Amino acid sequence: MRKQIDPLRSVENMGLVYSCIAPHGAEMIPQLAGDKLEAFSETRRGMETIAAEIKDRRVDTVVVATPHNLRLRRHIGVVVTKFADGTLKTESGSVQIRFKCNRSLAEEIIREGEKAKLPIVAVNYGTADGEASCMPMDWGTLIPLWFLGYRAKKLSIVIVTPSREIPLGSLVKLGTAMAKAAEKLKIRVAFVASADQAHAHNKKGPYGFHPDAARFDRLVVDAVKKNKLKTLLTLNSQFVENAKPDSLWQMAILIGALQHVPMKGRFISYHAPTYFGMLCAAYSAEGDSP
Repeated sequence: MRKQIDPLRSVENMGLVYSCIAPHGAEMIPQLAGDKLEAFSETRRGMETIAAEIKDRRVDTVVVATPHNLRLRRHIGVVVTKFADGTLKTESGSVQIRFKCNRSLAEEIIREGEKAKLPIVAVNYGTADGEASCMPMDWGTLIPLWFLGYRAKKLSIVIVTPSREIPLGSLVKLGTAMAKAAEKLKIRVAFVASADQAHAHNKKGPYGFHPDAARFDRLVVDAVKKNKLKTLLTLNSQFVENAKPDSLWQMAILIGALQHVPMKGRFISYHAPTYFGMLCAAYSAEGDSP
């Protein structure tokens, strides 16, 4: 009897097969939502869509770029621990997840980054190996992965921590390095740009109100809908500071990944129920639908 060949596992379908912009508002997770369950429902559905699409593409490893892990000044961190886990609590409840890290992919991303002369460093935590080699998860990592973990239990992960003190062009190069690394290892990889948008939508929020918050988010949504993410690389620095996003740096990595593996973008949702904006967008290569 001939062995059935999985078309998604052919060599030409390996590498970076899916990317997304995913928010990380805690209230998206039902157990943490409390009285904001309905207010965050639109974005929750967007994340459920992304999670289902990653599962359908039989992704082996998810690379998450998060703004809330180690803040290495003027350096990019790539986590090389054996595991990563975390717990997130609110007054409404708590969730906990644990993933195995793909150390081979992490090391390959570092090698490609070094070739591109990026200020990139390997980050370990606890012990060099074993159960205690485990990076604590920040909420920018945990929240997107909570959605993915319920649909793809065998996923491994890589955590990347971009720096805001280096040029955006360097983070674009990081995205290209990541895509090249995935291609070399011949595995199916998804990239998650964990990113909440502007944080100055409401005067009652911790960052106050600024009209540039709404303007920034409109520009990002427009760039996604028109498949012109590159336009975000030229935004005025004062404008960005006024809007207070935590998204631009992770989206720069996405831009670099798309330069190596062209993908078509799809707007899924945008919502700002509190003081920060949340965008869900998906990117997939032509012909790589499940």
